[in-house]
Amino acid sequence: MTAQIEELSDSRVRLTVEVPGRDVKHAVEHAASDLAENVKIPGFRKGKVPMPVLIARVGKERLYTEAVESHIGGWFWNAAARSRIRPVAQPEYEFALPASDRQDWRFTATVDVQPLPEVADWTALEVPRAEAQVPEEAIEQELTVLRSAVAELAPVEGRPAREGDTVVVDLVNPSGETQHDYVVEVGSGRLVEEIERGLVGMSPGERKAIEFELGDDASANVEVVLDEIAEKVLPPLDDDLARAASEFETLRELRDDIEAELREQLEGMVEGAFRAAVVDRLVEATKLEAAGPLVEARTRELLNGLVRSVESRGIAFDTYLQLTGTAPEALVERLRGEARQAVGRELVLEAVAQRLGIEVPDEEVEALVREQAEAAGDDPDATVQSIRAESPDTFEQLREDLRLRDALDRVAAEVTTISPELASARERLWTPEQEKTPTDTKLWTPGSKEPA
Repeated sequence: MTAQIEELSDSRVRLTVEVPGRDVKHAVEHAASDLAENVKIPGFRKGKVPMPVLIARVGKERLYTEAVESHIGGWFWNAAARSRIRPVAQPEYEFALPASDRQDWRFTATVDVQPLPEVADWTALEVPRAEAQVPEEAIEQELTVLRSAVAELAPVEGRPAREGDTVVVDLVNPSGETQHDYVVEVGSGRLVEEIERGLVGMSPGERKAIEFELGDDASANVEVVLDEIAEKVLPPLDDDLARAASEFETLRELRDDIEAELREQLEGMVEGAFRAAVVDRLVEATKLEAAGPLVEARTRELLNGLVRSVESRGIAFDTYLQLTGTAPEALVERLRGEARQAVGRELVLEAVAQRLGIEVPDEEVEALVREQAEAAGDDPDATVQSIRAESPDTFEQLREDLRLRDALDRVAAEVTTISPELASARERLWTPEQEKTPTDTKLWTPGSKEPA
């Protein structure tokens, strides 16, 4: 599938999309299958109507109209991804129906798009970067976690629950909906603070009504029924623990391994934090404030993803909001902030990639797909073939992800790295530039000419 872009204004384009004949044929066959399921024709079972008979019954125009209308959206968004435009509204289509299902077909889509900003000079930016240092407390904490993992849970009798105990409770909301046999370690922070505080001092068989705040000056109630209490019996910190919980023979070897793993993790976290700081600093220097339909669409994606994640664990989303003390309005606003940051990052990195002329060949995308398939235990070649044939939009999204990653690689390599202490000291200093009024940002679209 190919597309040509015509810029109509700074924020509106017309996309002319060429659809290969094989895709047209697939769309017509798919539409015919759907119509055959819904059209009653004497002498034929549903779904078994031959194409000539179906066309004679419903007409070629209806069949082709169904084929185009059910597939044109996918064709457009695939072409938009390949053309690297970011639509902020539904497109306006113009087309004539295909003459046959064996020829290439063309349509146009006029749509408002998000212009790319004129990105700031990243070589002039200073970005703090921390050093990866493993504190002794972190090693001790990992050893404690290891001891807890191999610890035995012993039933508790003759005393109420206290922090650190593992308890089994039933949670009943005001509507009567019950979460049975909920296992939680008291003080772990898995439940809202008021509920975890209320668990302390409860005995098996005891019921307690607990009120907690939702975060918007409202409150809710939940009834807690404590069923069981158990406490952990930690093993001693010695060579026996190392042999029982790891492949090492001595505690010293175990400590060294934990320190090496923590250092590797910290270095990864430091690198990730540095790269995030680089792109956020570039967004700030570019004076870009992401807003509008792209942000709202991303907010909805984040919210829907959270709902699916919660409900996949068997918890109603309303119950999740109550147990975490989260107000719906506050949650949406938090997700909107995350969406605003994500869209801003993507826009400046897209502008960098456009300026530098960064392109990602098919081989790199396929290598990423193979790597992910192997990690998931799937056949790499079959996965590549499946994505290329059945999910071309996914393939193009992976290409764009790699393209933005390459753009960030370039920016991160060319900014000036400073210590966090120096950055903090500079933030405390007043400079005349802080009093300057921000100027309007000049915007440009992917079709604009920019020097590399």
